[in-house]
Amino acid sequence: MSVMADMSLSSGAIDFVDDARLIGLLEGDSPEPARVHDILAKSLAKQALTVEETATLLAADDPDQVEAVFETARRLKREVYGNRIVLFAPLYIGNLCVNDCRYCTFRATNTSVRRRTLSGAELRAQIEALEEKGHKRLILVFGEHPRYDAEFIADCVRTVYATKVGHGEIRRVNINAAPLDHEGYRIVHEAGIGTYQVFQETYHHDTYARWHPPGTRKADYLYRLDALSRAMEAGCDDIGLGALFGLYDWRFEVLGLVSHALHLQSRYGVGPHTISFPRLRRASGVDVDGRHLVGDYDFKRLIATLRVAVPYTGLILTAREESALRREVMDFGVSQIDAGSRIEIGGYTESGDAQCVQQQQFSLGDVRSLDVVMRELICDGYVPSFCTACYRLGRTGEHFMEFAIPGFIKRFCTPNALTTLMEYLVDYASAETRQAGERLVRDELGKLPDGEHKAELVRRLDRIRTSDQRDLYF
Repeated sequence: MSVMADMSLSSGAIDFVDDARLIGLLEGDSPEPARVHDILAKSLAKQALTVEETATLLAADDPDQVEAVFETARRLKREVYGNRIVLFAPLYIGNLCVNDCRYCTFRATNTSVRRRTLSGAELRAQIEALEEKGHKRLILVFGEHPRYDAEFIADCVRTVYATKVGHGEIRRVNINAAPLDHEGYRIVHEAGIGTYQVFQETYHHDTYARWHPPGTRKADYLYRLDALSRAMEAGCDDIGLGALFGLYDWRFEVLGLVSHALHLQSRYGVGPHTISFPRLRRASGVDVDGRHLVGDYDFKRLIATLRVAVPYTGLILTAREESALRREVMDFGVSQIDAGSRIEIGGYTESGDAQCVQQQQFSLGDVRSLDVVMRELICDGYVPSFCTACYRLGRTGEHFMEFAIPGFIKRFCTPNALTTLMEYLVDYASAETRQAGERLVRDELGKLPDGEHKAELVRRLDRIRTSDQRDLYF
């Protein structure tokens, strides 16, 4: 490990990923059942696991031990997040890029890509199209290019918040973009962003160097690793981690993500708000090295292991995955998904039903509409949620553990999920989805304790049904 004095890095920036140590942890023997039991008991007590404890779970090869990890993940999902699933949509702003990442369609040397950046009018058209479908939460995605500086990102955020159609409005804008310096993060934070997300892609140093050629911005491993530390220091109190699974051993990447979460928690007292774990997928003009591609069984294990290791961090499952697999792993700890997604530049107004892979960063596995996904979630007993209340009431910056106390889900999360669901049912849902959703709302109300809080929730749901009042949150 090395400490850097570069003023462009965070204060006391350090490369906290020790490849040899992490690989060594993964070379251990299969653990004793009692050891696995103790680790899972610690997780069920809502305590984050150490890197060593996470490695022990990854080393478990007995089917009963693996199933115990799955079941612990299911329990944590129910206890910490209830049956809510938060929904969002990605919106690609531009695909100009100075990097040359070998796995990405948007890499600089790929001449088959149509390069484009949305104009202000085009951006507003995309937002209006998303609002007309019922979306309330977006993540804006940018290539890494001088044109997409902090001021440009902030302008896009302000445009999103200012664009409204009927009852439609975007209430939370997250960002997936290049690392910034401290001043850049302050600029985008002042624009009112939600989560700032930076993927390390791979935490393994040699693999990182192999996939990110020298001479590009992204070639600097430490600058990227330190990105979210700078964001924290600049006031961005919600940040998101991610790794692209398929570049190196998936077990190593899990340890890298856990190491990063623990580093942030130790240094700033706040862990990541979300962790993303997309799998490498087919893309136009990309020749993928398939040695480390992650199969479905291992994918399920990595999701469950992340949920157990970081109980209070949101897990994002994207539409890269096929719909059947997304449905299967939902109860392993996933708390957020995208739906009705298009990832072409201008895709929400200009694309038909078929994907245009020459204009996408990668191919999608689940291209169903938002309404179809909502109805499936409802029929499976989940409460689809567009809630943004905690962020707008200042319940941010502290680790989610401080809020996920007994009663928090029933007092805040479930009521706010139900009011945003009712907005969708009244304003956007098909008749079939609204019928199913109304049944779910009645069932969920029946689970809540009687009292004034429940009575107020019932009144708010009725106001949404019978008036133009919206955005009624606790």
